[in-house]
Amino acid sequence: MAAKKIVRPVFDNPFLNITVNPDGTVKRDPEARNPPISDPNSTSSVLSKDVILDPNKKTWIRLYVPKMATPPPTAKLPLIFYYHGGGFIFCNADTSIYDVFCKGLVEKLGAMVISLDYRLAPEHRLPAAYEDAADGFFWVKTAGDEWVTTFADLENCFLCGTSAGANLAYHAGLRFAAMAGGLEKLKIRGLILHHPYFSGSKRTGSEQKLAGDPLLPLYAIDRMFDLSLPEGVVDHDHEYSNPIANGGSKNVDRVRELGWRVLVTGCFEDPLVDAGLECAEMLEGKGVGTERFFGDGYHAMEVFDPTMSGPLYDAIKEFMASCAT
Repeated sequence: MAAKKIVRPVFDNPFLNITVNPDGTVKRDPEARNPPISDPNSTSSVLSKDVILDPNKKTWIRLYVPKMATPPPTAKLPLIFYYHGGGFIFCNADTSIYDVFCKGLVEKLGAMVISLDYRLAPEHRLPAAYEDAADGFFWVKTAGDEWVTTFADLENCFLCGTSAGANLAYHAGLRFAAMAGGLEKLKIRGLILHHPYFSGSKRTGSEQKLAGDPLLPLYAIDRMFDLSLPEGVVDHDHEYSNPIANGGSKNVDRVRELGWRVLVTGCFEDPLVDAGLECAEMLEGKGVGTERFFGDGYHAMEVFDPTMSGPLYDAIKEFMASCAT
């Protein structure tokens, strides 16, 4: 069978025209959004609902379960915490492309998914998004939500994100690993870093080669980190943007001790691909069980074109199964 031809979609690209307003906010154009589908009589194979996480921070989460799991399954489902992309500047949990991707995770992996709508920069610079992820962990532990108690296997949890969301999954994982206690009910098995948004001061080969990428040009990568890193950061070798800076976080050792595994994915026509590979190499060098899934294509390809997502879902499914053994 011939390989499926990879064609980049044509769409309005917010990364190409980042406008900061006089009050320090960012101009965000309207985007396609999907409502939750909670009616069990709907034609959707996946049910979803939105729940307020922190009313003061205006954060919320979207929960997804397979409709086939109603009535409740005899065995509970793996729980995936998912974080959307957008350079920490754009998009939301209900953005259409991420909603569709999460439904695919549920359908193809037989999992429950909790997608976080975190605070965006520059109005809320990092580590705000990482803190919101921690709020999500404690919500799952304490809220007593019916879907969570009915469907989620809290002993079989994964942190997964796309692009900036993969950066978030990585740093949320480091924070979780470093917590002395309070989250004993949640057992993380692994991290799934889908085309992670990492970049440092030294240009990688892929950044140089693909500096003018039509989706994610180098100036946009830099601009979004400028707007999302903490005030006063002087370069992009900060731990939030460059995971290999200064040899990597000391909390990686805790990840190894906990026995977590990490799946790093990427595409070779993505300016960020080399940074993802460098992160995988750093983790391997520190003894963390690391798997890679790389191939032809562009940044976040499986999100922008769901017809290309099959091999990725298969790789994630195999990875999750390996984490259970």
